[in-house]
Amino acid sequence: MLVVGEASGDVHGANLVKALHRQDANLKIFGVAGEQLERTDFEALFNVSKLTGMGLVELAGNVKNIWQAYQLLRGALKQRRPDLLILIDFPDFNLRLARVAKSLRIPVLYYISPQIWAWRRGRVRQIAKSVDRMAVVFPFEVEFYRRHGVNVTFVGHPLLETVTTSQNRETVLARHGLNPTKKTVALLPGSRHGEVSRHLPVMLAAAAQMRAADNVQFFCLRASTIDAADLAAMIADAKIPIVEADRYDAVRAADMVWTASGTATLETALLARPMVIVYRMSWLTYLIARLLVRVEHIGMVNLIAGKRLVPELIQGNVNPQRLVAESRRLLNDEKARSAIVEELTRLRERLDSPGAADRVAAIALGMIA
Repeated sequence: MLVVGEASGDVHGANLVKALHRQDANLKIFGVAGEQLERTDFEALFNVSKLTGMGLVELAGNVKNIWQAYQLLRGALKQRRPDLLILIDFPDFNLRLARVAKSLRIPVLYYISPQIWAWRRGRVRQIAKSVDRMAVVFPFEVEFYRRHGVNVTFVGHPLLETVTTSQNRETVLARHGLNPTKKTVALLPGSRHGEVSRHLPVMLAAAAQMRAADNVQFFCLRASTIDAADLAAMIADAKIPIVEADRYDAVRAADMVWTASGTATLETALLARPMVIVYRMSWLTYLIARLLVRVEHIGMVNLIAGKRLVPELIQGNVNPQRLVAESRRLLNDEKARSAIVEELTRLRERLDSPGAADRVAAIALGMIA
């Protein structure tokens, strides 16, 4: 059984399923799927789009779907008794499934660690009890888990093999009716419905200011977990094209990116694009997070760099005025822009080498054996 909880997990899960079938074509794999996993040889029991939520308050608003999925998957563990349970991120949900699997003596492999080194570190005790093997994607995570008695392996970051480009700027922008000679900004409002509803209106207001005053053009990327019709309705009046395919070619074609905090920040960094990171949540979730979070930055690119490499706008600072000001600085200050691009280019070297999915597949098959 394989369980993912968001769009990035769907991508990493799909690559893992392909790697598993390359090593053992007879494996039967089932669980939670999104658009990417559904394109593989995978039996989907539940769709990931019904699970997406970030923060305690936001998850509470989706409790019916989450409870339905939990009951379904717990029943599948008991009835089908898979040889292995693979969990990808999504900790509040997946760690409960891990406990169920442990009680049934089903081994558990956790791929892509929850960021417990950043907040709610007490969860490491639960991981030590319920997870048989942890496959982490950042080298600094290894020591943290070993210190708490978790069997951990650094497998490299899966984005190193998936974040690739094949088309030039002119081809990509022309396909979406954009002018290759104009400065271009990509909008990545998030992969969860709540994220998009909180971030996109601010991005569109900022885009309207810059389109008129700075002669800048824009496009918006749709995450696989966001309904295409819903996004089109939100963006219709802005007359900004929506990009659904070849997302990495599109980001690479942009001069700058506005992105919600999450996996997209690291994808953007691997494409060496300057960015402004934004994140808004409910105020109750934010106040709770302020008490629990133990890191200085929210963006993974800044955490890896160990400094504020790119701007971060959080909560009240996510407004059109701040977004426009930060964007003008990055677009117009060539020296600052070049320094950021140079550091982002070096970031790839810190994440080892491609092949994470194949390494995780080998671990999984070893656990089954």
